[in-house]
Amino acid sequence: MEAIRCLMCYNSGACGFADDVANPPYNGLISAGNQNIFKHGQGCGTCYQVKCTENPECSTYPIKVTITDECPGACNNEAYHFDLSGKAFGYLAKPGQGDALRKRGRINIQYERVPCSYNTGVTFKIDSGSNPNYMAFAIEFVGGDGDIGSVEMHPSNSGTLYMQQSWGATWKVGIPVGVKGPYSVKITTIESKNTVYASNVIPANWAPGQYYHSNVNLS
Repeated sequence: MEAIRCLMCYNSGACGFADDVANPPYNGLISAGNQNIFKHGQGCGTCYQVKCTENPECSTYPIKVTITDECPGACNNEAYHFDLSGKAFGYLAKPGQGDALRKRGRINIQYERVPCSYNTGVTFKIDSGSNPNYMAFAIEFVGGDGDIGSVEMHPSNSGTLYMQQSWGATWKVGIPVGVKGPYSVKITTIESKNTVYASNVIPANWAPGQYYHSNVNLS
């Protein structure tokens, strides 16, 4: 399979991961995808193995990238279009040939969706607009399928709260009066319908802008 890749600017904003993409475990090995890859945000967090073989600068060795943003507009002129980070683009090249390959700007690549694998647990980044009556968070580092089909939040003193996708990998829910944490979170993936349960991952004294790391993940 082949995709067209165009060296464009993007900011990782459409999934909600922001500056996290430059840090472990993403380490800058990321890509934006057109709508067939991004899938209105349902493709956020999915992983692909990509390689180039048609250019003399290509190493022909595959690398793994995570989808962290949308590549809109002209990116949809092809069926599948990856807009790789500069770092990922350079990693496709032979040693010392990264700049030369990047200068081509647009190349054919081979790609395959593969399981995501992280050496950390699923992480929840609380949205800055969250308050005692409303919570939203971006979900990062989901292993296995990488995608997110449904999210349930389980308060310590009431029944299940069923969350809705807000945008990208950010999910939201209203919090009824009197409902309190700590909160457990159950995630179900799209591709394989696998589930992971992060028990008491969000504390009762949670705060907007904070990260809460679980000790569980999928493989």
